[in-house]
Amino acid sequence: MRELKKLLFVFNPHAGKGHIKDDLCDIIDLFTAGGYEVLAYATQAPKDGYEKILKDGFNYDLIVVSGGDGTLSEAVSALMKLQEKEPNVRIPLGYIPAGSTNDFANSLGISKKMLNAAKAIMQGEYYDCDIGQFNDRNFVYVAGFGAFTDVSYMTPQSIKNKIGHAAYIVEALKSIPKISGQRLTVEHDGETITDSFIVGLISNSRSIGGMKKLISKDVCFDDGLFEVVLAKTPENPLELSSLIANAATNKLKDKNFVTFKASKVTFTSENEIPWTLDGEAGGSHRQVTIINHRKAVRFMLQNDDLCFEQHANETEEISRNVRDSIIIDTENGDYIIEDQSDIEN
Repeated sequence: MRELKKLLFVFNPHAGKGHIKDDLCDIIDLFTAGGYEVLAYATQAPKDGYEKILKDGFNYDLIVVSGGDGTLSEAVSALMKLQEKEPNVRIPLGYIPAGSTNDFANSLGISKKMLNAAKAIMQGEYYDCDIGQFNDRNFVYVAGFGAFTDVSYMTPQSIKNKIGHAAYIVEALKSIPKISGQRLTVEHDGETITDSFIVGLISNSRSIGGMKKLISKDVCFDDGLFEVVLAKTPENPLELSSLIANAATNKLKDKNFVTFKASKVTFTSENEIPWTLDGEAGGSHRQVTIINHRKAVRFMLQNDDLCFEQHANETEEISRNVRDSIIIDTENGDYIIEDQSDIEN
């Protein structure tokens, strides 16, 4: 009898609407049929998945996680810690998205259907992806500050489970009257920029907050570079309206935006500024240094997911043909932001 490889399956039973419970047996059956001895571990609290992988990760040939972006971020952070101990050991990671938005999965073309995502892991190949470092912490696809960036972690899980991505929209609308800018000094590649910004995103993703057109151009997941977008603080409501509309349709060449690519960028402010990392609270900081660790974590992905560097142009062409998001400026000054692809599905 041949010896089975070992697979650790860490899942958040409460992510999204808890649908993992409907597919759990079939997923484990797929992994077993794929030649693995499977240990399934249901997380019990925040950081539980991180601790489990950090403790036992070296005992497995493959680690698969299922949950939202927060669950994925925990797994990646644990693997980065393990690689500090054993730099030559790369434990591959598979991801089955189960959250409300799943930005990273959307970017990599991972199926929203759990069984299909599990099959793709079994049929996949290695893909080494860039990972971010935020001071002494890691993140997978985005670090941000300012307007709307706290929506993910401020939205109650019970509301996310009931209405899905629309929950983020509701919370974003609530935050509009509170928007204010932050004066920052930004340093990268020998250049220094000082200005007031309403929002900043340092990302490696084609989808942020469910908006798939935001920062979609020329994103490559293994080039060692972040896409940085800074939106200057608007002077009046009309300018704010224009800024939001341009951001939603990826028109970032306007004078109110600063955009660049960088492997390292530093932010300094007079006051502590709240940050988010992969949709979770990242703490308040006066100085932040963000570094791109190129090809730091090995994922198991199907090569037709269009995430590989040589397919970047093809993916961008596809994204131009998809109507993803719209913004409507109503007569009374309110904003309605919708994910068009979710509506059509």
